[in-house]
Amino acid sequence: HVQLVESGGGSVEAGGSLRISCVASGYRDSRNSMAWFRQAPGKGREGLACILTDGGSTYYADSVKGRFTISQDNAKNTMYLQMDSLKPEDTAIYSCAAGQYFWCGLLIRDYKYWGLGTQVTVS
Repeated sequence: HVQLVESGGGSVEAGGSLRISCVASGYRDSRNSMAWFRQAPGKGREGLACILTDGGSTYYADSVKGRFTISQDNAKNTMYLQMDSLKPEDTAIYSCAAGQYFWCGLLIRDYKYWGLGTQVTVS
């Protein structure tokens, strides 16, 4: 079993930056890949960025490429999402996810474990 807890959300002005974190605990082999998703009001869940726990390979959705950076500190079992040049349309609940697969994907079905999310509001 894996538990994920996000933190660092908040309100920021357009053009600003924010870094959110996800602390993971539990069975290590169940989190070979990790990712960030978001869900805006009235919209479906969108995959943003993923990272392989071993090796650190990353992949980004076109909507955030060049503005968001995913990273990890394996010693702290923590994944980060640095968000720069934020736009009002980035307003959403941001959730982290963990999966057992050894590839980096942005589909909901690629991940078994989910955090509750943290709210990011850009005005």
